[in-house]
Amino acid sequence: MKHRAIKRRNVVIGIGATAGAAAVGGIALSAGAATDSASDSTDDSLVFDPDGYTKVTATIADAAGTDHEVAYHFWKALTYVANPVDEEYQSLNVSVPVEIDGKAVDASDAPILFANHVGGYMPSSVASATGVGGGSTGMPTGSGGGGASASASPSASASAGGTESGSSAQQNGGKMVDLGTLALAAGYVVVEPGARGRTLTNSAGEFYGTAPAVIVDLKAAVRYVRFNKGRIPGNVDRIVSTGTSAGGAVSALLGASGDSPIYDKYLKAAGAADTSDAIFATGAWCPITDLEHADAAYEWNWGTNALSTGKQVDQTVSKELKAQFAEYQAGLKLRGLNGFGTLNARNYDEYMLKQYIQPSATTYLAALSDADRATYLAANTFITWDGKKATFTWADFLTHVGARKKDAPAFDLFTFPTDSSDAMAGDINNEFGTGTTQFRHFTAYSLKHVKGSSARLDSDIPEKLRLMNPMYHLVDKPNEGRTKHWWIRLGTKDSDTSLTVSANLAAAAKGLGDDVNHLYYWDQGHGANTDPGDFITWIAKVTGYKAPKKK
Repeated sequence: MKHRAIKRRNVVIGIGATAGAAAVGGIALSAGAATDSASDSTDDSLVFDPDGYTKVTATIADAAGTDHEVAYHFWKALTYVANPVDEEYQSLNVSVPVEIDGKAVDASDAPILFANHVGGYMPSSVASATGVGGGSTGMPTGSGGGGASASASPSASASAGGTESGSSAQQNGGKMVDLGTLALAAGYVVVEPGARGRTLTNSAGEFYGTAPAVIVDLKAAVRYVRFNKGRIPGNVDRIVSTGTSAGGAVSALLGASGDSPIYDKYLKAAGAADTSDAIFATGAWCPITDLEHADAAYEWNWGTNALSTGKQVDQTVSKELKAQFAEYQAGLKLRGLNGFGTLNARNYDEYMLKQYIQPSATTYLAALSDADRATYLAANTFITWDGKKATFTWADFLTHVGARKKDAPAFDLFTFPTDSSDAMAGDINNEFGTGTTQFRHFTAYSLKHVKGSSARLDSDIPEKLRLMNPMYHLVDKPNEGRTKHWWIRLGTKDSDTSLTVSANLAAAAKGLGDDVNHLYYWDQGHGANTDPGDFITWIAKVTGYKAPKKK
């Protein structure tokens, strides 16, 4: 098999990246790097062609509104497995800066931003992109797959300060954020992988992108990059993954599960390169993960919040699931950050307030002008402001957030959807579909509610849950091959999942001794990213990268 490489040519385009970019370059820190060696058994079709690029010139705006002229080499739609099921999705793009503002850039040892475009666990593709940041989520026009297409950009129905459920997009104050574009402007190499997703079907009506396809594909893409050490530009030992929503979940999973043997049979079947799939650092925004416990966590967090219609969810169901969360949380035996102690259902509200929510409000209020702060506090009298710190109760915070986005149960639905026009309806049930069966239950609670107390989950479900859950690799079977650097973000008004999901992820990683940078954006919804420039700077800090002087 040969790559669909593009002959070298020059293309000039403009990219309206209106979100924050760090200054070109980085912070010098010392850092050791492991070495990779490619196996002779790997298919020759996976060898990267250093000359198969197009030269593209783009205008990229940083956070201050300053434009930078960036010239980069662009490799398009490189198939990253030897036995692809669907090359439309099992391919990746590579972007390497060569000039920034007219000065030559050497990115041969730069960090590699590994930016997935997964949203709603749907398929993502970069095959039609004409440059960096061109990935898409959902079904292509004319595809035979089930489900409607989902744009990577936010819709008018998105919550204030965030994006619509199922989107892989990020927003900063209503402006789009593309981390790949910002990383390129900072002198980093950018790899954007496509991946199969839950809505894909073949001519026989069989679903071929359900779990664990997405994580298998992303691991295979990492292996492709690492296998091509010395051929592909950038430091393959400094790969930093990013993703939003379901993409944030699989970014976290990619980081937690590096080199775990439980994926080996799937990677071998796909024809992945015979090398490591470990990454150096993980960036995860509003990750929709820990799926088998997500219903319980959701009711602990949002159980008393009404739906947008004003109606309460079934409180019997909500209370039963909330009780399950108490049992699950106690079993994790996680300790909170900053010496809080063991986290449980009784003290988690206090922990969230002290560690995340009140500091988030404090940061927001401190940044306002005196007049704007006075106006905000007058409209939000539940907040006590002493000039330095915001305080309030958990109950008042929940009231401030308002309507919950999802019914009960939020993820493993009692009734499967019959209208295929909504690609997000029954999304997680679809993620665990198999063969020609589009939806399946993945929790005993929902299954027994529907089919009776004697019902049992399909025998393959437990394995698929392990394959899809980063907590398995951080708590159940702590994985030595995991990333040791974590950047986790979400909005305080994001009720697409429980706020405890990210907090547990952070506590688990921190408990293993990892470097964790985790905070919540005040009054922001799903897909918010209000500090993208800080993330770009963080990459340089944790990877120890110091950009060569531009010539």
